[in-house]
Amino acid sequence: MILKDEPNEDAPDGPDRVPILSSEIDLVLTAQIVVAWAGESGEDKRLGWWRSDLMSEFGGEDLLRRLLPRTWRWAVLQSVREAARLKDAELRQQNHDPDHIFSLYNFGFAVDERIDDRLQELKGSGRLPEEALPGLVDGIEDSWNAQRFLDWVSGHGEARTTVTAVGRRIQGTPPANLDQRLRSLVAGLAPLVEEYPLPHFRSTQ
Repeated sequence: MILKDEPNEDAPDGPDRVPILSSEIDLVLTAQIVVAWAGESGEDKRLGWWRSDLMSEFGGEDLLRRLLPRTWRWAVLQSVREAARLKDAELRQQNHDPDHIFSLYNFGFAVDERIDDRLQELKGSGRLPEEALPGLVDGIEDSWNAQRFLDWVSGHGEARTTVTAVGRRIQGTPPANLDQRLRSLVAGLAPLVEEYPLPHFRSTQ
C-alpha cells in the first residue's frame, strides 16, 4: 500500500476517530524502533526489557546480513520491533480487558495495520532506514548511553502516570491526534526502570 501525506479515509481505532497522516505513521514507526533498540539485552545490553540481541554487530546484524544481503538493515529493525511488540502484548494480556489498552505497540487494529504496511513498503523501497526515517539518527546511538536515551524520551514532553498491575497508566483521555498520543506514550517511559513499564492509555469505549 502506497501512503500519501494526506488524511486517511479509514478512521483509526481510538476514542475519537480522526484522519491520520502518513507522516504521523512514520513518527510512530520511528519511535517504536528506537524504543525497541533501547530495550534490548544480549552482548550489547542496553535496558534489557526484552531478551533479544538483534541490533548488534555480532548478533542479529551478522546473521541477517548473510541471510538477506539486500534488506538486512530493515530486517534487523523489523525483528527488534517485533521483540518489543511481543513483550508489550504479553504485559497487556495480563489485564482483564487487554483490548482496551492502547500502548506504544498497540494503537488499535486500523493504525497498527497501516504501520505494518508502511514498514513493508519502506523495506522494499531500496532506501536506507536512516534516509526513510531520519528520526532514527537522533534516537539510535553507536554506543549505548542511558542518559542520552532519557533525553530523547524527555524530548517528547511529560506524562502524568499512575502505576497499575500491568504498567504505567497515563492519566486522562487518549488524545485523538496520533502524534499527541505517541508523544504521551513515549514520555511515559520516564523514569527508566529495570522492567518495561508499559506506558498506556485506557479506553472507556
